[in-house]
Amino acid sequence: MPAESAGSAESEWSLSAPEKIVFEGPVTGLDVSIVNGAVNVVGADGGPARLELTALDGPPLKVVHQGGKLTVGYEDLTRKSLLGWFGRKNWNRSAGVTLTVPATADVKVGIVGASAVVSGIAGDTKVSGVSGDTTLVGITGDVRTETVSGRVEAQRLGGDVRCNGVSGDLTLVECSGGRIKADSVSGNVVIDLAPAAPAVDLAVTTVSGEVAVRLPSSADAAVDAGTTVGPVSCSFPELWVKDQFGSRNITGRLGAGRGQIKVTSVSGAVALLQGPDADDTDEWADDDAPAQGKVL
Repeated sequence: MPAESAGSAESEWSLSAPEKIVFEGPVTGLDVSIVNGAVNVVGADGGPARLELTALDGPPLKVVHQGGKLTVGYEDLTRKSLLGWFGRKNWNRSAGVTLTVPATADVKVGIVGASAVVSGIAGDTKVSGVSGDTTLVGITGDVRTETVSGRVEAQRLGGDVRCNGVSGDLTLVECSGGRIKADSVSGNVVIDLAPAAPAVDLAVTTVSGEVAVRLPSSADAAVDAGTTVGPVSCSFPELWVKDQFGSRNITGRLGAGRGQIKVTSVSGAVALLQGPDADDTDEWADDDAPAQGKVL
């Protein structure tokens, strides 16, 4: 069983074996960087912040709790230096760590070859990754992700979302917050907006990645979506599907057009799908229906 220790409001540890730590002082921010293995961050409504290191291979993890900030990582690696580790063949380290922090804390996670799961956070969340997959669940604060090749999968996000990726796929499901902006080179982008989402403010850009956006039938936004050489499809008959001047576009207005949907791709396919409203529980029931829309 891992040893357990308690820390004061300002403490420092060097962990070379599995261990549990309970932090006596407040934690308002978390900054954790892990190479290989897994990191799990859980937001809690009560109780002290806790750390459980379940597995460690390689150099020790350095843990610092000072001024309300909890930092977990290595002496030779910070989030700012993550890109310097891209392409290294011999990392010689891995760790498995679970961190429970107040739900209101701001969270920053850096991963190289590791998986990251962040759930139940109401503060701002930022995940930076070279490789390794990221899963975000039930985050009501703003979200920012930056990845090279790892996948990002998220469910029930309630704040503004900003995602940048190179080759990893991005999937956002049941988003109900404000602005969503996603940029990718070759990764595919799938975004599903919850029926309860306010007027849409969505912008997606890819080079060769495919883009699929599912909107409730009550969506309220001006639409401008297109690709230079890829195919387009649309499930909203009130939108126009145009093929002219070497590009294919979906344009028009949904509802009063208070929000905005902007999708741009060079060679990737673009699809606008119609999802259920709040009183319709069918999941993706009409996804295989023929594409509709006014065609020019």
